[in-house]
Amino acid sequence: MIYLDNAATTKPDVECLQRAEKYLSENYYNPSALYAEGYNIQLGLREAKKNILATVAACGNFDLIFTSCGSEADNQAVFCGGKRGNIVTTLGEHSAVFNAANELKQRGMDVRFAALNSDGSVNIDNLLSLIDEKTSIVSVIHVNNETGAVNDVAVIAQKVKDRNPRALFHSDGVQAYGKIPFALTKNIDLYSVSAHKIGGVKGVGGLFKRKNLVIKPYIYGGGQESGLRSGTENVFGIKNFEFAALKKYSNISDSYNKTRTLNDLLWEKLDKELFTRISPYDNSPYILTVAAEGLRGETVLHEADDNGLIIGTGSACSSNEKKRYSRVILACGISETIADGVLRLSLSSETTREDVWQAAEILNRIVKNRKEIMF
Repeated sequence: MIYLDNAATTKPDVECLQRAEKYLSENYYNPSALYAEGYNIQLGLREAKKNILATVAACGNFDLIFTSCGSEADNQAVFCGGKRGNIVTTLGEHSAVFNAANELKQRGMDVRFAALNSDGSVNIDNLLSLIDEKTSIVSVIHVNNETGAVNDVAVIAQKVKDRNPRALFHSDGVQAYGKIPFALTKNIDLYSVSAHKIGGVKGVGGLFKRKNLVIKPYIYGGGQESGLRSGTENVFGIKNFEFAALKKYSNISDSYNKTRTLNDLLWEKLDKELFTRISPYDNSPYILTVAAEGLRGETVLHEADDNGLIIGTGSACSSNEKKRYSRVILACGISETIADGVLRLSLSSETTREDVWQAAEILNRIVKNRKEIMF
C-alpha cells in the first residue's frame, strides 16, 4: 500500500513509540500528584516542553501549552484572543480557525475574512486593509492544508504589528511544524502545532505562546499547564511528541530537500493532459494538489484505494461537513468543474521514489480510463 495522505495524519514513528512506551506501562503516575513518582513525571513534562520549545523558539521568548490536538490549540487562540473589537482571518484557514471565527460571528462579534490568491496564499494587501485599531487578533495559516501554499508569517506578522501593535498575531502551523525550516519571531504571539502530523500519536497538540502574553484558559478545571489548560496531562503522548519533534528537527533541512525532489518528480510523472496543477510551484514540498477536471475527486480516491494507493481530496477535517466543493479551493477562484476533481497528494519523509513512480502510474491509468469511458 502506498500512502500519500500524510497531511491528514502520519504513521507513528516506531522508534519514538518505543521510547515513550514506558510512560504507559511503568511511569504512569499522575504528574500533579505530591509523591516523588508523580513529581518525577512532572519533571519529564518540563523537559518535553523545553525540548519542543527549542525546536523553533531558541530565543527563549515563548512558552508552550500542551493541548489535545491542533484544533484545540487553534480554538484556544481564537476564542481567548478574540475578546474585543474585531478579529481578522482568511478564507484559507483550517476549519478549526474558520469555524471558530464563524462561531464568534454568531455571537455578535465583527469577523473579517481576507481574500486568497489563486494558489491559496492570503492576499496580504486585502488582509491589512481589514485591520484597524479595534482588531484584537489576526490569524493566518502558515501552510495552507489544501494547496500547500506557504504564507510568510514572519513578514505578515510584522506588517500586522506595524498597522496595529496591540493586535495579537496567531498562525496555524500544523502543516509547517517539523516540515518547513523556520523560527518563531517576536511578532508572532500564538502558534498552533500537532503531534500526529510529524510521526507522533494522535491526541496531542500544542500552542506556542509569547512569554508575558496574558490569555484566558480555554478549558477550566484543576489548573494544569500553568492554569491555561486544565486536565490531567497525556504524559505518553507528550513524551512521544517530544521524541518525534527532536527526530524531525535533527534533519529537517535534508528531509525538506528530499521531499522537494519527490514532489517535483510526482508532478513530472503525472500526465499534464489529465491533471491541472492547483499547488503553487513554491509550495510546501509535502503537499501537491491537482485536479482531474470533469471527474469527481472522491471517485478517483476510492478507485485509487482499490489499486493500493491512499490519497486525499482536501482537508480530512472538512470531510464531515458533507460539502461537494472545498470552500478553500473555491476561494482561490477555481471553477466548480475543476474543484470537483481535486486530489491532495501529501508526502512524508518516509515517501520513496518508488512510491511516487507507482502513485503517478496508478493515477494516470485511473483518470485516463475514466475519461475515455465518459467521453
